[in-house]
Amino acid sequence: MGFTTRPELAGVFGAVSSTHWIATAAGMRMLELGGNAFDAAVAAGFVLQVVEPHLNGPGGEVPILACRAGEAEPTVICGQGPVPATATIAAMRALGIDAIPGTGHLAACVPGAFGAWLALLRDFGTMRLADVLEPAIFHAGGGHPLSWRVPAAIASVKTLFELHWRSSAALYLPRGEVPAPGSLFANRTLATLYASIVADAARVAGRETQIERALGHWYRGPVAEAIDRFMRIEAMDATGRPHRGFLRADDLARWRPQVERPVHADFGAHRVSKCGAWSQGPALLQMLQLVDADAIARFDPTGPDFVHAVVEATKLAMADRDAWYGDAAPVDVAALLDPARAAARRALVGAEASAEFRPGALGGRAPAMPPLAALAPGARAAGAGEPTLDRAGEAPLRGGGAQRGDTCHVDVADRWGNLVAATPSGGWLQSSPVIPELGFGLSTRAQMSWLAEGLPSSLVPGTRPRTTLTPTMVHRDGAPWLAFGTPGGDQQEQWSALLYLHHVHHAMDLQAAIDAPAFHTDHLVGSFWPRGFRPRAVTLESRFPEATRAELARLGHAVEVADAWSEGRLCACAIEPRGGTRVLKAAANPRGMQGYAAAR
Repeated sequence: MGFTTRPELAGVFGAVSSTHWIATAAGMRMLELGGNAFDAAVAAGFVLQVVEPHLNGPGGEVPILACRAGEAEPTVICGQGPVPATATIAAMRALGIDAIPGTGHLAACVPGAFGAWLALLRDFGTMRLADVLEPAIFHAGGGHPLSWRVPAAIASVKTLFELHWRSSAALYLPRGEVPAPGSLFANRTLATLYASIVADAARVAGRETQIERALGHWYRGPVAEAIDRFMRIEAMDATGRPHRGFLRADDLARWRPQVERPVHADFGAHRVSKCGAWSQGPALLQMLQLVDADAIARFDPTGPDFVHAVVEATKLAMADRDAWYGDAAPVDVAALLDPARAAARRALVGAEASAEFRPGALGGRAPAMPPLAALAPGARAAGAGEPTLDRAGEAPLRGGGAQRGDTCHVDVADRWGNLVAATPSGGWLQSSPVIPELGFGLSTRAQMSWLAEGLPSSLVPGTRPRTTLTPTMVHRDGAPWLAFGTPGGDQQEQWSALLYLHHVHHAMDLQAAIDAPAFHTDHLVGSFWPRGFRPRAVTLESRFPEATRAELARLGHAVEVADAWSEGRLCACAIEPRGGTRVLKAAANPRGMQGYAAAR
């Protein structure tokens, strides 16, 4: 066995993996107290809002895959809130806007994370609301040591906070300065809010009744009212002008987390499950259909043949994503995943790098093309949203301009065989001003919707923006086996595919699959403002051999070399049956130096 940065952890009691060590510890605490995997995921999710505010927040969103032991498929809990009722294409155009900005108020959607986490707790968990919120309240109220990336993100928007977003400055610039890495940072307003929700819920009896009361407090009570008031105040955004928001209390009152069946595809003994086409989830299934599994198993994981095969499959899958996925029109996922269609698409993969944008027809219909003509090559250079890799703070902010955020992830497996994967995001400190009474800002996910009519991802009130958030769950021989995911925006499915291919076809353990040199392509329509398209672009970690880079360039790929440990932030948990015992495994990404797993 080769060197890995950490061991693949294993135990028989419980396993947790997340993008921050404190969240992982909070999840394990719930297991130690007798909770199940779902209780643990909820506690970890709320802690992630506190310790990774540049990556997610209470006003963000989360898609969740939850599977009880013995179930043949996971349940999807959709915490992606919809576009407000008055946020129409005409209303945006009337403001002189051609693309929805990624900062400020205009892109705000219903904050779905709180509702989705509580739905998971109510329907799958066993613990009380007070129990799972206790770690988040503790760390928000008493403080936690800041990882270096949080101050870097704050530094990148210091001028914006000082000039325009004063409520954000009051929280994130204590004494007028960027907090130092490792310093204790508290969000007492958020701690007070969560404590007040717990206290209000305790006024009624019964675990489920208390959870319902907390949902009412958020979506039909004081939280919704505070959001409504704040949206009526102008805030500077990436257009360079201040705007009011469209989100109102009525939008929150009408919303409930949607519970759905997953979409899936079978690959031998494995069934891979994803969220529906309101996410980019089906793209992973298409990518796995478009690679030759037998060839992949033979390819050197750091060789040009492997990279070329995965990149060319990704281009085709992402072209279908950009043309066909969304919530504004019905999406025939079964037709997208039809094996005959996949075989025809696979035949398009050639020996050289394609420079084309090639979505396929579906049911005899031509693809609905996004307005690529408006996207200059390379326009993604400063997109606001999830694209990872860029260290927050490298570029100064002008006015209320573009800022990069990212995402979190958590997986949990327990001794009873339950499994859960969730990818929370949105409400980034650098993209939305803090609501003073609440201690957090809102999601800017509507930036992913097009201001063009007739597309599956057009801006339509009441529909979900097509999110990049995309947890994965795999059943093996009919039993829940593997849960994983990663931050990374348009790269999420790409890095998830690498974990799956390395683990299943290259026989790497989970940690080795995460540690392996990684890459991604930007030959796709950028999901975040200001959008963009970079044909043939491939970014590889510098650990790839020079011969691999040279051969890829010869094949026509526009190769860019990134730092040695810069691509991906994967987490994973697995359940391995061993006779009458379950061995629970976990692994986490060393990149960024804050993701950790725990197992015992």
